[in-house]
Amino acid sequence: MTSFRPEPIEGDSPYYSRLADAFEAAVADGRLEPGAKLPPQRNLAFDLGVTVGTVGRAYALLRERGLVSGEIGRGTYVLDHARAGANQPTDSFTLAFNGTRHVEAPLGKLRFDTTAAPDVDQGPIIGETLSAIAREMPLEVASYSRTTPASWLQAGARWLSRNDWIPAEEDIVATQGATAAALSVITAMSAPGDRIVFENLTYSFMARSARLAGRRTVGVELDAEGMLPDDFERVCAQQHPKLAFLMPTLHNPTLAILPEERRRQIAEIARRYGVWLIEDDLYGDLSDDPTPLVVQFAPDRTFVVGGLSKSVAAGLRGGWVACPPHLAQRVKVTHKLLTGGLSFILAEAGARLVLSGAADELRARSMAEIAARQAIVAQALAGHDFATHAHAPFIWLKLPEPWLSGTFKAAAARENILVDDEDEYKPERMERSYHRARMSYSSGDRQGIAAGFAQLRRLLDSGVAGYDGEA
Repeated sequence: MTSFRPEPIEGDSPYYSRLADAFEAAVADGRLEPGAKLPPQRNLAFDLGVTVGTVGRAYALLRERGLVSGEIGRGTYVLDHARAGANQPTDSFTLAFNGTRHVEAPLGKLRFDTTAAPDVDQGPIIGETLSAIAREMPLEVASYSRTTPASWLQAGARWLSRNDWIPAEEDIVATQGATAAALSVITAMSAPGDRIVFENLTYSFMARSARLAGRRTVGVELDAEGMLPDDFERVCAQQHPKLAFLMPTLHNPTLAILPEERRRQIAEIARRYGVWLIEDDLYGDLSDDPTPLVVQFAPDRTFVVGGLSKSVAAGLRGGWVACPPHLAQRVKVTHKLLTGGLSFILAEAGARLVLSGAADELRARSMAEIAARQAIVAQALAGHDFATHAHAPFIWLKLPEPWLSGTFKAAAARENILVDDEDEYKPERMERSYHRARMSYSSGDRQGIAAGFAQLRRLLDSGVAGYDGEA
């Protein structure tokens, strides 16, 4: 057992974070060599005069940083990075993204793995808007965005408003898309090592981004209607998360719409345990669903995130977050630190499109186009088991026996069709298999959608026996 006893580094960060920094410094300068055993948590807590939980959080943060490995019954040991090899993640990037798909897709493939807004002839409208901004505001376009025009906040309040809920303009933060908005909230409202709750199927890019920022992810069970409140309460009681990320309306990938009673229960649980909530309503504004938003039951602790990517144009990178009272400035500063700040021309374009009504028109066009494509897909896969919605740009397909999710994804790729297997939506490793795949239909045109899904139907019906897995 090592005799090393750390002295927490001075600073304003939480004690457990400074304690982890002290251990990391000792590893860096050789005071703790590879293979050294860290003090037992109870012993160290007694020596430092802190709780065992504080030491536990410091040790967990060291594991997140890839510096140590803990084994039940044996203790926590410093890793030898020189011999750890490819199977041992040693940095935040590897910990966050190990095993995920490549960001760039091969050329010549049908993209049934993306849900950007469909092509509804946005180009002329967006082009005219951008030209007008460059012509009317040349100085602002040429410089950095140092102020936030009131129109950007008005647009955000208008775009996020839904089902009798209207956020206050002073609580709005304009962002570079919904993902940047949610990550800014996570970073602003939690510290490295804090636990963030995600459903066991979710938009895992957000979970990976949270891990890259040093947060720990915790899974909660869900069913066909969404998150299970009882399991959420269990996680809150046992693991004390700081924040939970939810997609109550048109959940990605299951398309669940969380019932009103569950929304009330989750809001009450979050209030009881002091958990912040992020309500991702990015697909919600496509749904026409009348269920009250979660924020209506917990306005004091819910951040509502939305944007233009699914219903207007993903390339605009337009997004907003509505914050609980008095927290907008905190999120705004965090967003700027994370992203470098807003693009003036894109933020101004998004605001003008919303306030002029053009964004509503394009959303209506997108919803009509998605509905037409959804009908094509539903006909092509008739007889198969899948979740769908008239205005959602994807389906959640139950694969027939004996298909496995990863095998089907590989088989589709061999047919030059990119789909997402279920692992793409798991926030962390788990043994449970859902035997499902998500297939989207917002890219390309209707003819390509029909041909691609006809090919997928043939593949599904042929079974694994019809798939040659040889390279």
